[in-house]
Amino acid sequence: MRVVVQRVRHASVTIVLQQVAAIEQGLLILVGIEEHDSTEDADWLAAKIVAMRLFSDAEGKMNLDVQQINGEALVVSQFTLHASTKKGNRPSFIKAARPEQAIPLYTYFVKQLSERLGKPVPTGQFGADMQVALVNDGPVTVLIDSKIRE
Repeated sequence: MRVVVQRVRHASVTIVLQQVAAIEQGLLILVGIEEHDSTEDADWLAAKIVAMRLFSDAEGKMNLDVQQINGEALVVSQFTLHASTKKGNRPSFIKAARPEQAIPLYTYFVKQLSERLGKPVPTGQFGADMQVALVNDGPVTVLIDSKIRE
């Protein structure tokens, strides 16, 4: 699994001109699921994200995690995170998991994140044409791949 984690002042998801999810200060998490991903990947990522110190303390240093600032999280599925750009100019998404595998794992990941945060985690709609709006705070953007844990 790959995630792009963005520290945001606020973020929202709109589908067909209707806002379906929104958060204030916290993390926007774009999630890409690959065919070889498992619940173990989702567990590791959820724990890692909640513990990441991405928010500034009183001295301006990134020493606080999302829970310490009482922040929120918004999760959006994004299969394009597994794009292969090795050949030609059109990305290949062959490594991205098919919906029948990806949807249950995506749902599981959101549940794990919600349990660790101790609050509901709003989401986009899997497979929908979504417009994601955000104000990146910092900017702070981190890429995490569950297959690369060094």
